[in-house]
Amino acid sequence: MVPGAKARPVQEFLNVLLFRPLAHLVVLLLLPTPVRPHHLVLLHTLLVLLAAWLLWQGQGLPAALLLQVKTVLDNADGQLARLRKEVTELGRYLDTELDLLGNLFLFLALGARTGAWETALLAFLVFTLVQSYDFNLERLYREARGAVLPEDPQDRGEGALWLLRALYRLFFLPQDRCIRALECRLQAGLRLDPLRFWDEAALAGVVNLGLTTQLFFLGLFLALDQPRAYLTFVLLQALYLGLWYLWRIARSIPSPR
Repeated sequence: MVPGAKARPVQEFLNVLLFRPLAHLVVLLLLPTPVRPHHLVLLHTLLVLLAAWLLWQGQGLPAALLLQVKTVLDNADGQLARLRKEVTELGRYLDTELDLLGNLFLFLALGARTGAWETALLAFLVFTLVQSYDFNLERLYREARGAVLPEDPQDRGEGALWLLRALYRLFFLPQDRCIRALECRLQAGLRLDPLRFWDEAALAGVVNLGLTTQLFFLGLFLALDQPRAYLTFVLLQALYLGLWYLWRIARSIPSPR
């Protein structure tokens, strides 16, 4: 494992293969400098906003390249924070919420570029749902095995942190609660085997639709000048999620004795 990389039960394939090693090279260059993790968060957010503007202007290839640089820096900020022991609550919220902002602007740009505003909005909702499942299933996986959940850092609640906490509760907490409620009620109501319902195979089904993979494919579609096809690609993930759910349920039903 790359030093400083986040430990996860199942890793996103493209991160392990490409983006995490590239991010580590960036981190090695930055370790002796005064650059802080939140500086990288702000930088890669600016890159996404610039990519969204380029996409809106019809410049798909430079937008695609910027999104891949963004992914490298997005990996680097966490590695840098862990290696320097600078993981903070402020940094966690800032990274999560600025990612949401960047994703929103990307889909607004896709809507403007294609003229398919309703499709772009629906695709953004599906995109966000997939990312939420990625986060929540990992926690359910750990809880089902009695594993200690990674402790969230607690900073002093001052200034911007209060605002970021409030935004998280507004935009992310309801999603988390709905997903957990659905998962737990299904598991209890159907008496599904929790170790199978929340296992590595279940996690792999959404981990490899994480933000790194999504931006990689968005870049690919933009390089091919097919922004509308990317919206279709995201919408098809809703169908995939439904079939994935049925598969998870079917394989987790206890065998009759």
